Amino acid sequence: MPITQPNPVTEPSTLFASYLIQQDVAAYTPEQHAIWSELVSRRLPQLEQHASAEYLDGFKQIGLEAAQLPDLAAVSRRLRPVTGWQSTPVSGFLPADAFFAMLAARLFPTTTWIRSRDAMEYTPEPDIFHDVFGHVPMHAHPVFADFLQHYGKVCASLTEPEQLERMGRLFWFTVEFGVIRQQGKIKVYGSGLISSHGECTRVVESGSGVEIREFDLERVLNEKVDTGQMQKVLYAIESFEQLYEAALAAESQL
Repeated sequence: MPITQPNPVTEPSTLFASYLIQQDVAAYTPEQHAIWSELVSRRLPQLEQHASAEYLDGFKQIGLEAAQLPDLAAVSRRLRPVTGWQSTPVSGFLPADAFFAMLAARLFPTTTWIRSRDAMEYTPEPDIFHDVFGHVPMHAHPVFADFLQHYGKVCASLTEPEQLERMGRLFWFTVEFGVIRQQGKIKVYGSGLISSHGECTRVVESGSGVEIREFDLERVLNEKVDTGQMQKVLYAIESFEQLYEAALAAESQL
């Protein structure tokens, strides 16, 4: 059983220090707050029925509001005492080594921009809605928090592209597109499902063409990923302890 231990960072790693920024909360316009509010209001009714209990609990714990964009410093003040994680604003896309170093330090790299109204359904580059609404509530769950940090540590130690590609599939089918069985039903916890109405609907509606397989680490590590299409295959875990154990098993394999 993993044990969460807060991991305060006093000096940013040189791998990611240059990407850290300050969020200017006051600079958000009323229209940007309205876009956030509309996005949240669209997703919550479905998620209240189909998201994992851990996601819904985390949403409340970190104090997200539908009416306004989140203040990342305030989110981190709530999150850090619980699991040691922080939602850390960054300037944009990070190279892999910087990304993994931040995860290993329990710092989640979080973009601060919000999509425009003409991109409400989909944006190819993650924005604050995907990062905070989709990802951060799960960081309040101790076992998932430990899994994510350990994942970052493992990936930071790898040098072979093939190994990193395989670990990327573990991230894709869990952190991004993860589902879990709870009380005999499939519940979503991955950010790609949480933040996308279309992807989530395909999972929770029968006959939608999504195959839900039992989680098998070897199959996950070898499953090809197509980021340009709706997901056709997902892997359901039975518990987040199983997910943490999978990270340990992947480390021993690679």
